[in-house]
Amino acid sequence: MENAAPVLQTKSFIHNEWHGDENRPALIVKNKFEQIPIAKIPLASHEEIEQAIKSSHQAFLEFRKTSVLERKELLEKLFAALKLERDKFVNLIISEAGKPHDYAQAELDRALTIIDVAIHELMVSRGEVVPMNHPPGIGRTALTKKYPIGPILAISPFNFPLNLALHKIIPAIAMGNTVILKPSPQTPLTALAFASLCKKVGLPPGVLNVVICDNHGAEVLVRDERLKMLSFTGSADIGWKLKAMAQKKKVVLELGGNAAAIVDRTTNITETAKALATGAFLYAGQICISTQRIYVDEFIFDQFVEEFKLHTSELKIGSPAQKGTIVGPIIDRSHLERIHQWIGEAKDLGAEIILGGEVLDADHLLYPPTILTNTKPGMKVVDEEIFGPVVIIEKVKYFDEVIREINLSRYGLQASLFTNQLSQIKYAEEHLEVGALIINAIPGFRLDSMPYGGVKDSGLGREGVKYAMEEMCEARLLVY
Repeated sequence: MENAAPVLQTKSFIHNEWHGDENRPALIVKNKFEQIPIAKIPLASHEEIEQAIKSSHQAFLEFRKTSVLERKELLEKLFAALKLERDKFVNLIISEAGKPHDYAQAELDRALTIIDVAIHELMVSRGEVVPMNHPPGIGRTALTKKYPIGPILAISPFNFPLNLALHKIIPAIAMGNTVILKPSPQTPLTALAFASLCKKVGLPPGVLNVVICDNHGAEVLVRDERLKMLSFTGSADIGWKLKAMAQKKKVVLELGGNAAAIVDRTTNITETAKALATGAFLYAGQICISTQRIYVDEFIFDQFVEEFKLHTSELKIGSPAQKGTIVGPIIDRSHLERIHQWIGEAKDLGAEIILGGEVLDADHLLYPPTILTNTKPGMKVVDEEIFGPVVIIEKVKYFDEVIREINLSRYGLQASLFTNQLSQIKYAEEHLEVGALIINAIPGFRLDSMPYGGVKDSGLGREGVKYAMEEMCEARLLVY
């Protein structure tokens, strides 16, 4: 935390100023491994929330008029400033999110990529010429032009406190919108540090406001008609609840999943087991596209399980500040207890624990990589998003049956298929109900330029820089 101090403020950021009454109820932010308080942030009052909305609305009236070149220069300054402060942000992410060092470094790299891609996408025309070659349009010309949608409410989760916030902030700025960010109460410091960078590089007041508030304050923001779009990343239950509150707003939801991987007999067993072990347990499984369900061809099941156990046992567990750590702490004690309870329920219903299954270190919120088998639908570890270091492995006989099994889930974010058979790839692509199918790589494969989002309860709309920019504008038609 010492290295993070120069960019760190512990109040809400409204109209390029820091707001917060020390006498108000406060949010206590802890180091997730040491469980030591590292910051105290006053929760925004109703008046401060109203000030943030007015600031965002008024700033939009001017910022929407800025040229592409002006916004490009602002993004270039942000890129340079974030790159310069790299180590400070990495340390913040490790501390408040409990993210392993190497993975926090990767998050910083991805954040820089988001800005870089947005700079390039900004220079691309976003309108189109509309065909008018049939009566009564013959002789006329029609074209569309894209305009910024207006002030945007962004709500981001704890597990990528920089990257997932920037997936909303950067496309919004690129398109000439303003943003109010409500970060996760578990990881607000990274967002506040980024707000400080925005002020430093000259982002106009009100273009980005970061509000630290309770659930009631968040609902006030969601319901306010002056904000024209809600972009939410988080759990499915909360996301759909907020969508119902949002009324006329445009809504983009990036929600949860219980990602499945299919392992065919034609794959390289050792390489596949190693990849999926990391894909299941990296960051203690606290990624919405972590591998949670693995279905393995019966002919290679026993060999795959042994390889998977071997690679899982080699994963480093412990302090996220240590290089090489893969499995760090669970985000808080309530989630640690929930994970353990779900495993216990599965065991009581007949599931077999192959590895793990007991709390490793309650003081540091460490839960070991856990492998289950003999599971069935109806168990939470199968049906729901566990968001922990837990994976189920099941033996399958027929390919079409495993596709149907995966599709039973209410979720449909990403899935993967490890195979060398083209026929299986084609069948899976046509029948799997997911937002993305990844071939011969883990379900957690993602580039920030990809269209990212799910079907069913996993979301609505798409992120990824180009696609978020499209979501954050509206087309107007001109005919002459």
